[in-house]
Amino acid sequence: MEYVLTEIAETRRERIRHEGHALGIAVPAERQGAVVRFGRDPFVICEIKRRSPSRGAIAEQLDPVAQAGRYVEAGVRSISVLTEENHFGGSLEDLMRVKKAFPDVAVLRKDFLLDEEDIDISWRAGADAVLLIAALLPPGRLAALHEHAVARGLTALVEVHSREELEAVRSIAPPLVGVNSRDLATFRVDRLLPVKLRPFIDWSCRTVFESGINSGSDVSLAVNAGYDGVLVGEAVVRRPQLIGEIIDAQRNPGETGKFWARLFATRQAGNRLPLVKICGLTNALDVNAADALGASLLGFVLAESPRRADVAFLRSLGATRAQKVGVVVLNRGATDLDPRIAELLADGHLDALQLHGDESPEACTALGIPYYKALRLRRADDASLIAHFDSPRVLVDAFSADARGGTGKVLSPDALAAANAFGPVWIAGGLGPDNVREITENYRPELVDVSSRLEAEPGRKDHAKMQKFFGEVRSASFADRSIS
Repeated sequence: MEYVLTEIAETRRERIRHEGHALGIAVPAERQGAVVRFGRDPFVICEIKRRSPSRGAIAEQLDPVAQAGRYVEAGVRSISVLTEENHFGGSLEDLMRVKKAFPDVAVLRKDFLLDEEDIDISWRAGADAVLLIAALLPPGRLAALHEHAVARGLTALVEVHSREELEAVRSIAPPLVGVNSRDLATFRVDRLLPVKLRPFIDWSCRTVFESGINSGSDVSLAVNAGYDGVLVGEAVVRRPQLIGEIIDAQRNPGETGKFWARLFATRQAGNRLPLVKICGLTNALDVNAADALGASLLGFVLAESPRRADVAFLRSLGATRAQKVGVVVLNRGATDLDPRIAELLADGHLDALQLHGDESPEACTALGIPYYKALRLRRADDASLIAHFDSPRVLVDAFSADARGGTGKVLSPDALAAANAFGPVWIAGGLGPDNVREITENYRPELVDVSSRLEAEPGRKDHAKMQKFFGEVRSASFADRSIS
């Protein structure tokens, strides 16, 4: 079921008309304690939430004080309390109880706030920070509420979900900006949305990566993309023991998130064309040509294939503008890499792996490396497997019983449409200069992966075909909607 943001807000407006801004909760006439600075290190905000429109019941019988106690014991200094009742099961009573029990912890009121009286009620109830949603508030109202919150001594976390919203808040230049990876119209999560938007927050501020945090690798993604803090909801409600991993990953983010941050770091504003991966590269001439033409990823097959790349060749390559991806095939359940491939990653000769075998979701995660999964789709129903994998993107390829890839087989329209329903799609399989423009216009892929149909012979590219392919990608038209 889809919940539209305006529907949630209208429910709240209607209740305010009948019950007042406190919605029947007895809020003190004056604030009971001093405002605590929000966002102290570790800048991990853990949320108190009973349910959500996207996930349904999470912890209907949750005791907010007991849950907050688990967070505080784990080292958390900032807590978000959902106070919206109809869709999230919260209330101002939850916030007041948490603040009374933990007066030295900074508490964010997370709700669909609409006016200055909402800010005043939040302050009186003990909130140290309030959420202001750019998608809900016209720019003038957002600026007024932000000013009112600051005058009360509260921190305002201004939340955006798109480039348009980001531009709308630019004139305010809020000192704390949250980018929510959850679309508030569909409640679908895209963990790469904050990664794409971070380069466009170009004023001095602190930033928070919101939603979609389920592991330390997700925190690595956020930190490597430039985020100062993370807001974690359902994952820590269900598994408070995850907090230690999240705090550790924020302090020591490692390498797993750098691949994704780099992928979009240089993408120009307004560019709606797909990224391009040239795969099956085996020689320096082809690598240099693909890099010069504008490929974002260079693919090197490290499994049995007529396009298999030599490890020594990979070590001999110099720096490239594009990132280098090794294509590997692991047996289902395997949790160890070939030591030579692990060394290529550790030494910087590869930036990530494309896992193109029968790897299980659990095994992929256990590898602890930068990766994305490739799935070969026999039929449209197979696209549902996308949701099982932790990587922010999954590459969909055409199934062949004879080979793992490079077959030239094209995905069926039904399979492509089904994959597209799971969010921004990465497409491989049978792409070439003759069809990439049509597929780009019809399915709006975020990335296209091409190999065999740009070849003069297996393992050697035809540079004229490569040039034509890039020309066809760049000539694609998007008259009706854009890709962020």
